[in-house]
Amino acid sequence: MPFEFSVSDLIAASPQDIYDAWLSSSGHEKITGGQKAQISAQEGAAFTVWNGYITGRNLKLEPGRRIVQSWRTTKFTATDPDSQIEVLLQPAAGGTTVTVRHSNVPDGHTSYRDGGWQRSYFEPMKQHFSRTR
Repeated sequence: MPFEFSVSDLIAASPQDIYDAWLSSSGHEKITGGQKAQISAQEGAAFTVWNGYITGRNLKLEPGRRIVQSWRTTKFTATDPDSQIEVLLQPAAGGTTVTVRHSNVPDGHTSYRDGGWQRSYFEPMKQHFSRTR
């Protein structure tokens, strides 16, 4: 049975800087530690990130505030529906609170909840923005 979860972290960057990095190929590569990406800030556009491990589509974009995307990984079966992420960017003391709400995650795919977002996005994002300050 699919499940959902949320994870949050404080990133030392503005909401707009995080939004812009997430939705550009070169920026996304930088905030994931160099993983290849093809992504744009166009609503409805398809993307591939993490060297092709993740594919999806931009469903709803609110500049500097919110990103909603369909997501699936190469570990999904052909019968698994896409999962969905909602990335919320909220100004906070010291930067931005980034909250990822990941829903419709296929049963058994717990690595995303159990440290995957932290290892694959939050930690490299912190490293990237600490170098750009």
